[in-house]
Amino acid sequence: MVKEIERNGFTVVHVCTITPISLTVGANRIVPATAIPYPLGDPNLTKEEEYNLRYQMVEKALDALQTEITEQTVFE
Repeated sequence: MVKEIERNGFTVVHVCTITPISLTVGANRIVPATAIPYPLGDPNLTKEEEYNLRYQMVEKALDALQTEITEQTVFE
């Protein structure tokens, strides 16, 4: 799906839990998620800590959108 969206001229960031799969399918900008059952959170954190985790992940994805790349890139 990511590749099809990009073929139509839209830059996409793939937030995923298993980065090797994203690399295999050809996603260009990849942001690793937290864990398979909770990709954008962690139920073991306090509400404030989880908010900060999500905020940082979205911030990383927005930075990835703005970064010029020439090959597949994982934004750690």
